[in-house]
Amino acid sequence: MEQFVVSARKYRPLGFEEVVGQDHITTTLKNAIDNNHLAQALLFCGPRGVGKTTCARILARMINDFEATSGDANAGNFNIYELDAASNNSVEDIRNLIDQVRYPPQQGKYKVYIIDEVHMLSNQAFNAFLKTLEEPPSYAIFILATTEKHKVIPTILSRCQIYDFNRIEIIDIVRQLQKIAEQEEVQAEEDALHLIGQKADGALRDALSIFDLIVTFSTDNKVTYQNTIKNLHILDYDYYFQITDHFKGENMSGVLLLFDEILRNGFDGHNFLIGLEEHLRNLLICKDAATLKLLQVSDNVRAKYEQQSQQLSASFLLSGLNLINQFDVHYKTSKNQRLHVELCLMKLSQLDRATKLAADTSRSEVKKKVA
Repeated sequence: MEQFVVSARKYRPLGFEEVVGQDHITTTLKNAIDNNHLAQALLFCGPRGVGKTTCARILARMINDFEATSGDANAGNFNIYELDAASNNSVEDIRNLIDQVRYPPQQGKYKVYIIDEVHMLSNQAFNAFLKTLEEPPSYAIFILATTEKHKVIPTILSRCQIYDFNRIEIIDIVRQLQKIAEQEEVQAEEDALHLIGQKADGALRDALSIFDLIVTFSTDNKVTYQNTIKNLHILDYDYYFQITDHFKGENMSGVLLLFDEILRNGFDGHNFLIGLEEHLRNLLICKDAATLKLLQVSDNVRAKYEQQSQQLSASFLLSGLNLINQFDVHYKTSKNQRLHVELCLMKLSQLDRATKLAADTSRSEVKKKVA
């Protein structure tokens, strides 16, 4: 039986053209190699799972003209050294690395040292590393990777060429997942892939791990929207559309019964409140064609948002967002958190009436003054 390989390893990019969502980085690195302008000390920084180590490995292979046949092609390569600073962060570990730097490469042109999570090095280890980083041998290139650039000491930063990696856009994650689903012969619903992209929070590696989980969860090799919300314990969009319809119809009892159902299904009241706030924000975005591009959902869900946004006024949505924000701020200090959310929902269900009443009162006061 063939051993299962997780998608993050199986589909690790082998060349810069395969790297997702980091064109500004890959273009610069390719130009640096082509024009022989590559610095000897590089710092790759950015969130987790966006391709820092992958780009470091690709760069190491390209400058040595090594071929890659798998995502872990550096294994056994004497020119490429990887050090995990999270577990090898002492002065002794760095001194051992410096001792290796003294010897020229056995094959190829460069020895490349990839130090992951470099911010975890101790101050003494950083200081031991400074001289080598400032004046490395002509055959040595250091690639430092970190998720927390602010923890790297300024003397190290000043000696490195810094590359800032971006969070990967949801649409780029969805496209990559669609490609992988095709290759794995998995039927994947677009709505489900968008949910995975949102849950991954800009990290492609996280998205691939979630994708593997949903595929394993399903028995028929399908990634469906329903399976995804069930497995990731995410509230269905439909709940928010329904509850907003109740707000529009001033149906207070419908709102409270739906919130009760949400709680009985095991969802947290605070997470629901934050989700509702995002829902109203998305509806407000749909009011203007110029901001529609900020709505990162599937075409199917986008159509629902556009339809519902036409039924609600911008003033209602703005007032609703302001109200939810106030209740969000005070949620944790509330003694009865369920009642706290219910009070917010009751106010939202009567918001239109309150707005009209305030407007009528204001008009009548103006008339009295004129009279």
